[in-house]
Amino acid sequence: MDGGAPLPRPVPAGSHDPVALRSDAWFRFFCFMFAHRAATSMRAMRVASWGMPRVEPGTALVVFANHPSWWDGVMFPLLAKRLFHPRPIFVPMEAEAFAKYGFMKRFGAFPVEQGSARGAVGFLRTAEKILAEPHHMLWMNAPGRFIDPRVRPQVISPGLVRLPEIAESATFVPLALEYPFWAEPKAEMLAAFGDPIPGGVLRAMARDERAAAMGAALHATMDRLADDAQARDPERFVTLQKGREGMGGIYDLWRRTKALLGGRGFDPRHDTGVR
Repeated sequence: MDGGAPLPRPVPAGSHDPVALRSDAWFRFFCFMFAHRAATSMRAMRVASWGMPRVEPGTALVVFANHPSWWDGVMFPLLAKRLFHPRPIFVPMEAEAFAKYGFMKRFGAFPVEQGSARGAVGFLRTAEKILAEPHHMLWMNAPGRFIDPRVRPQVISPGLVRLPEIAESATFVPLALEYPFWAEPKAEMLAAFGDPIPGGVLRAMARDERAAAMGAALHATMDRLADDAQARDPERFVTLQKGREGMGGIYDLWRRTKALLGGRGFDPRHDTGVR
């Protein structure tokens, strides 16, 4: 994890240009905090070996994911930093959520008013500005709301469907996310990137056809990740970060002391055969 960095001065209220507001120093700071939160709350962050990103440099990216959990907002910057550095990441947020977590504007988050024509136009204008730079990335949850990963079909929001019309030079990449419990008290953070789709290919489709194609790409990636999640085999994944294992607290302290007094090593895991 990165060490802490000096924080820039606060941003004047009322300004929501994510390109102007984004700060590398703040992004590193948030990644430091998010990585700590993940390490203390989750067992590990893993990407399926087959699902590591496969994108060419020199093209803007739109990463569109399912939306199973609050943890998606932690996964986005951590995956971006570990796998796409130094590309800047930008993330649309529902306006009410942004009002609660407005500090996130400093790593590229920006508010979107859902359910209105004004909000849709504002999102597309902002996205167009972001994706005009070939090194930028826009990460978003495809449904625009929480949906269980077992639900089919997953919703593809109208704003995402329209993005190829204003960014046909970008590459679109599906991202599957899951947070299953295996044999330990803490959940796994699992991810997999699907096959990239050229924006020009999507732009050539009618909107209904485009929505179906994006949904199919996301479903295929989610289904394959689900197979690996059900196998409960960490060897199928690249582990980007590991958290604390075992019960913790007084119980593990007692177990550790007992093992040391008995001249044995101590392994806090419940299932010692699973890494």
